[in-house]
Amino acid sequence: MMGEKKERYLYLDCSSGISGDMTVGALLDLGADREVLEKALESLGVGGYHLHFGRKKKCGIDAFDFDVHLEDEDSHGEHAHSHEHGGDGHSHGEHAHSHEHGGDGHSHGGHTHSHEHGGDAHSHGERAHGRVHAHDHIHRNLNDIFAIIDRLNTDDCVKVLARRMFSIVAEAESKAHGIALEEVHFHEVGAIDSIVDIVSAAVCFHNLGISRVYVSPLAEGQGYVRCQHGVMPVPVPATANIASGHGLTLRFTHNQGEMVTPTGAAIAAALRTEDAMPECYTIEKIGIGAGNKDFEQANILRAMLICPKEKPQEVWVLEANLDDCAGEALGFAMEQLLEAGARDVWYTPAFMKKNRPGYTLHVLCGASEIGRMEQIVFSATTTIGIRRYPVERTVMERETRRVRTRYGEVTAKLCRLGEQVSCYPEYESVRSICREKGLGFQEVFAGVAEDIRSCCG
Repeated sequence: MMGEKKERYLYLDCSSGISGDMTVGALLDLGADREVLEKALESLGVGGYHLHFGRKKKCGIDAFDFDVHLEDEDSHGEHAHSHEHGGDGHSHGEHAHSHEHGGDGHSHGGHTHSHEHGGDAHSHGERAHGRVHAHDHIHRNLNDIFAIIDRLNTDDCVKVLARRMFSIVAEAESKAHGIALEEVHFHEVGAIDSIVDIVSAAVCFHNLGISRVYVSPLAEGQGYVRCQHGVMPVPVPATANIASGHGLTLRFTHNQGEMVTPTGAAIAAALRTEDAMPECYTIEKIGIGAGNKDFEQANILRAMLICPKEKPQEVWVLEANLDDCAGEALGFAMEQLLEAGARDVWYTPAFMKKNRPGYTLHVLCGASEIGRMEQIVFSATTTIGIRRYPVERTVMERETRRVRTRYGEVTAKLCRLGEQVSCYPEYESVRSICREKGLGFQEVFAGVAEDIRSCCG
């Protein structure tokens, strides 16, 4: 029989921000199949671009460089593009527009440009494209984008993920500009690089077979970003709305400029499944995607396949010194604590102030049980103070069985830790046999233990 499929955990280390092309580069570097990606993108039936796959060094660190180059379409009589792949980053190219409707109907001349990825000039840190549009009136709305995504020749879960990412971006734009979702439009050619980034991220993610995703706080810059229609604060409104709406944590740096693009934030929001990182983990593999900006630190996105490791069990010890409490009260306190769920309770002799003999009460319990245990200690003893501290422990796996022995059925406890196995009878079973048959404890215990070992191996 085939074993269960191993879950794969992804950690996105966004300590230098996140963008669409950085994410795709990191996932390709992690092992996503380039051929699978290219075939998926071909099935979209969208032209006007070509892909760049390469390597580059950022602060001396070797990283995968993925980029979408929009092609000069002068020959088609539609758009002319001057490609500026400089250090100031990338305009994601969604070019979202809010269309203002007056009393005389829809006016194409009255567009208010919402620069979700910067309109024609706002750079979001991935690619900068200067564009001269011959037909600015050609736009795609969200449903048009969905129709393109639905042409993907891939699993439905990839389409669902890509649609979710685009929806997150569009919803953030809608909120930023106070317009209905259906009024958010994208320039026909300007949307191409965003479609490719988002679809590529979804395809690569699925190809890696990842099931759970941790996302670090997103490092963001400060200041403002200038675009053709004005100056935007960092984080830009769409990015801020995505972080707010999806519980992403932003961590501001001293860098001037934008480090988290709306596309990058949308990808992080759509992929994240876990609220907190595991306390302990090992790293299986690392993929590094290159950005196009230069900061003091390397402008990279690290994607790590990790294996969470269980931390040794942590429990708490509660302690109270007692020098004026009757023995009967101590016995009753132990009974109450064990009945309430304490893992263990014990007393140790101690000498108190003024050389008085007394006892220290110790209670072993889980963090969630501390309040209940303290209440019992205060009510059942004379103490006026309790100490507590966490401890780690290694615990054998335990199993209780009913086992047939030479003296009849007994309850046995089996304990395992790796290859080590221990088995022995429960005290109550041995005591019951001794009373019933009039035999000595050591004789019964030894015989029952031997039978249990032969039966349970």
